[in-house]
Amino acid sequence: MNTAILKFLRANGEQLDAEISQALHIPMAQLKNQVAQLSASGDVICCKVTRFIDGKKIEGTSCRLSCDLPAPARGRKPGVKKDPNAVDIIPE
Repeated sequence: MNTAILKFLRANGEQLDAEISQALHIPMAQLKNQVAQLSASGDVICCKVTRFIDGKKIEGTSCRLSCDLPAPARGRKPGVKKDPNAVDIIPE
């Protein structure tokens, strides 16, 4: 069952526990036990979240793969690169 959860998270990214339970047809109590085992082994990272969808408060546990890093942002990166041809002027 753990491999099914890992495959689902690999394919769909970060998901709430309720969404995982519904997609994999696993009872919520069983899913929480499986996710706790995966979290203890370091395969999954979980955190408690509160989301408001259409004004309705939804509380749950958000799960994602521990090795799933977000893609780097496109475009220029912050920070100034020093021009190697520039001359430093030191005030006296």
